[in-house]
Amino acid sequence: MASKPSILHLGDPPRWHADLYSKLTTHFNVITPTAAERERPEFLKALKEKRWGNFIAIMRPFWNTGGEGGRVDREMISLFPEGVKVYASAGAGFDWVDTDILAERGIVYCNGAAASSDSVADSALFLIISTFRNLAWSQMAARSGNPDELFDAHKHSPTTAINPGGRILGIVGLGNIGYRIAQKAYLGLNMKIAYHDLFRKPKSVEEAVGATYYDTLDEMLGAADCIIVATPFSGKQLFTAEKFRKFKRGSRLINIARGPLVNEADLVEALKSGQLSACGLDVFENEPHVNKELCGLKQATLTAHTAGGTIDTHIGFEELCYKNTLGALLEGKAITPVNLHLIKAGKSKL
Repeated sequence: MASKPSILHLGDPPRWHADLYSKLTTHFNVITPTAAERERPEFLKALKEKRWGNFIAIMRPFWNTGGEGGRVDREMISLFPEGVKVYASAGAGFDWVDTDILAERGIVYCNGAAASSDSVADSALFLIISTFRNLAWSQMAARSGNPDELFDAHKHSPTTAINPGGRILGIVGLGNIGYRIAQKAYLGLNMKIAYHDLFRKPKSVEEAVGATYYDTLDEMLGAADCIIVATPFSGKQLFTAEKFRKFKRGSRLINIARGPLVNEADLVEALKSGQLSACGLDVFENEPHVNKELCGLKQATLTAHTAGGTIDTHIGFEELCYKNTLGALLEGKAITPVNLHLIKAGKSKL
C-alpha cells in the first residue's frame, strides 16, 4: 500500500476544528515539528537534512504560534522540497512572507483575511467614530483622574466633534476587509463611500454600498472627510508629508492595514498643523514601538494591533487554513490564494 503524502503543520495542535483535521490525517501524514525545531536555525537545518521528507504542503493554523522561524524568505523557500504546492497560514497580512518568491516556485500562498474581516471592520468603525467625535480626548481626560482635564474635555471637545453620518469615507483598498468596512459604514453610520483600488469593482458591488470609484488616490484624498487604509504593504511607504498635503484640510486618517504604510513623524506634523484633525491607528511604523509624540496627542486614537483580535477570528483562521490545504491538495483549488497572479501560466503546482 502506497504511503500517504506528508504535510508540515507548524504551531499548536488543532483546537476548534477536529473534523477538518481528521480529514487531513485521513488523506495525509501530518508532521508536527517541535517548538525547538520551529526556531529558525534548527528549522533551516532540518530542511537541509530533509528531516521531514518530501512534504507537499505547509500549514500554520494559528497566528500566535508557528512563525518562530521568522521571515519566509528566499533562504528558507529554497530549502522547501520540490513538491511543495501550497503554504496556508493564519493571519490577514502577508508582509512576513515573500509571496513573489513562493510564486517563482509555483507555490500558492493562502492567508486568513476572510476570517478576520468582521472583527477588523468593527474595530474600524470604532476608530471612525472616535476620530469624528474626539473620543480619544474624552477618554484621556477621564482616565487622567484630573477634574480640570475632565471638565475641559466635557466643555470643549464637543465644539469640534461631528457625526460621521453623511460624511465621505475614502477607502484605500476595497478587498475583503475594505469592502466589509464599506458595508458597515454605509449601512450602520450612513456614510458616503469612496474608494481607490488598483482594480475597479463591478457595478453591482459598488451600488450595494453606494461607492464612488476614484482613478487616482490624490483625487480621493482631496474629497474625503476620512481616509481609511486597508491595503497590503508592498514595501513602499504610502502616506508621507507629500501625501498629507493632498488631504482635505481637517480630515482624518485611519490605518488598520500595516504600520509602515504611514510615516508617523509626518503624520504628527500634519496633526499639529491642523491639516489633519485626527487619526486612528491600530498598527504602527516601528512595532512594537509607538511614536512618543503620537501617544501624547489627544487627536490620536491608538490601539495595540488588535483590530482582528477576537476568538471568532482565531477560530476562522484555523478553519480557513485547513480548508485551504484540503482544497488545494484534493481539489486543485485554494479558497483564499493571494499570489496566483504572480505565478506564471502553467507553473502553478495545483
